[in-house]
Amino acid sequence: MATSLFFLVPAVVLVGLVLPLWLVLHYMTGWREQKRSGGIDSATLGDIETTARRLEDRIASLERVLDAEDPAWREKA
Repeated sequence: MATSLFFLVPAVVLVGLVLPLWLVLHYMTGWREQKRSGGIDSATLGDIETTARRLEDRIASLERVLDAEDPAWREKA
């Protein structure tokens, strides 16, 4: 009886107190990390905007070239 009580008390303390506290703290840390790194920063957003403008310029240039070479290319597509 004394031996089983020797193992039972630490097991109850571990499962009843330590494990729930550890789980709560673990997930709180994960939620904080997601908040901090979840959004797109302004530098990345600026790079995306610059790339989009360059691609729009390329498309406009290609359309001008195609209009000069074959004015009816839009109707063919």
